[in-house]
Amino acid sequence: MTRLELLRCGRLLCALAALICFVGIVTPAQAQFETFATQKLPNETLGIVTGDFNHDGKIDVATVGDYLSIFLGNGDGTFHPAVNYTALGYWIAVADFNKDGNLDLVTANGDNSVSVFLGNGDGTFQSPKISHTTNNCSFVAVGDFNGDHKMDLVVLNSGISILLGNGDGTFQAPIDNNSFPGGASWVAVGDFNNDHRTDVVAVGNYYGILLGNGDGTLQNATYSSFPFSIWSVATGDFNRDGNLDMAIGEYQTGGVFVFLGNGDGTFQQWADYSAGQGDGVLVQDFNHDGILDIVMGTGLLAGNGDGTFRLVGGIPTPAAGLSGGLEAAGDLNGDSLPDLVYIDNVAGVITTLLNTGVAIFYPSTPITFATQLVGTTSAPLTATITNSGSSPLTVSSVNSSGPPFHTRTTCQGKIAPGANCSIMATFSPKTIVPTSGTITIHDSASSKPEFIDLVGTGTVVKVVPRGVSFDRQKSGTHSHSKKVVVTNTGSTPLDFQGSIGIGGEDYFNFFESNDCPTALPAGASCLVHVIFAPRHSGLLIASLFIGASGGGGVQTVPLSGIGD
Repeated sequence: MTRLELLRCGRLLCALAALICFVGIVTPAQAQFETFATQKLPNETLGIVTGDFNHDGKIDVATVGDYLSIFLGNGDGTFHPAVNYTALGYWIAVADFNKDGNLDLVTANGDNSVSVFLGNGDGTFQSPKISHTTNNCSFVAVGDFNGDHKMDLVVLNSGISILLGNGDGTFQAPIDNNSFPGGASWVAVGDFNNDHRTDVVAVGNYYGILLGNGDGTLQNATYSSFPFSIWSVATGDFNRDGNLDMAIGEYQTGGVFVFLGNGDGTFQQWADYSAGQGDGVLVQDFNHDGILDIVMGTGLLAGNGDGTFRLVGGIPTPAAGLSGGLEAAGDLNGDSLPDLVYIDNVAGVITTLLNTGVAIFYPSTPITFATQLVGTTSAPLTATITNSGSSPLTVSSVNSSGPPFHTRTTCQGKIAPGANCSIMATFSPKTIVPTSGTITIHDSASSKPEFIDLVGTGTVVKVVPRGVSFDRQKSGTHSHSKKVVVTNTGSTPLDFQGSIGIGGEDYFNFFESNDCPTALPAGASCLVHVIFAPRHSGLLIASLFIGASGGGGVQTVPLSGIGD
């Protein structure tokens, strides 16, 4: 498969995961990142990078797909609306190609060319300068391969090619190397044999090193086969011995394979870790302890400093697209901690995940209340903050945005290492309009406030009971019906036509009928009859969904029964 085909397969998996999320409950893991903001993408996106494109000290984002899109940062984790440039790119990289102090962008175009968009230093970019490659170009990375201090390119086309930079955003004819077998999906650059020359690591059906000669040419690849589906690679010194190491991302199961370098272009036997399925592996010091960490898909691997890693938390879903998404890192809110931006092409959004440092949140996604009857108060939902550091975490204040959400907390003063505190929130809707709120936390984990988003929707549709369970029932038979009473507590008639049904994991074992009219008067009630007809033995669960046009959010009634 080509890189693009694999990427599109990944998107299909994302869509399937989203469907699974609808029919089953996904429990968010604790995480060092919190979902902060989402923004609509203007187009399907195949690559993403970060950088300060307008010299304002705030990190910006560039994406490429059907367009080159620039999202200028506001400095708080949010972005201005995208500015789009005509382009068609499969991948993107960032560097200063003409040495004017402004960041430029280069895209691999999917045909036999790359395009350089020179930055003007104010967040805008010039018309592209096009340089040709040997064949269809699907990936591009940047390095100085001939030591002239001008940025060059390494591209993936029919093989691996070097394009030497002229220092003005254009490049010389490609220098091709076809020694890596089977086609590569990703490359990274670095000095793997400590000779002060830039080398290339490539991954695909194999993984291997192409040592640089210092003149823009590469030696033949030394490579090995790999028993998994290699997708991405990143480099760093994981054990702080002065030799460059590498982390390979395995696409299908979300594994990360760490190879410690020997300093001569060879590597030790890999160690494998389970992270999360994603489109790329990132290496940075995410917890600010001076040791490199790894992010892959929905998992964060914290480095121990000796080349080993431990899984310390997840990346909030569905921000990570459940089964992956393109990601990039940068300090988006100016607190000196690297944050994440994720691209989810299924939802068509770019999502900011702010780094919370040693303050580990559970859940790290917004606290979302079930649909609540207007004029009543929900049961409390709880968020927990755990101090993952080695010294006390000081919480100076916890404030909420006010009605219709109400909070109380044990998060006050110092929290000992390994200890946690809780924030409890309730929802008391006054209207059927979807409502959001925010809990703002000031603590010593970050110089900037941290946030917990609150989401809730009211309804005037009263449902009794709130859950239905059935006695044991022989497979192939059906139970007597059980009643669910639906009442319109609003002031106007409600239309229930087509808005009552059963879904969930075992939906085909439950059936409903109802006498709810297309215009249920204010104060009136109707009945929904549910029967249990198990097709096989075991515990079976589903949900009865009840909504009404103009009634607010959909009510969910859990259903359960045991088939014999």
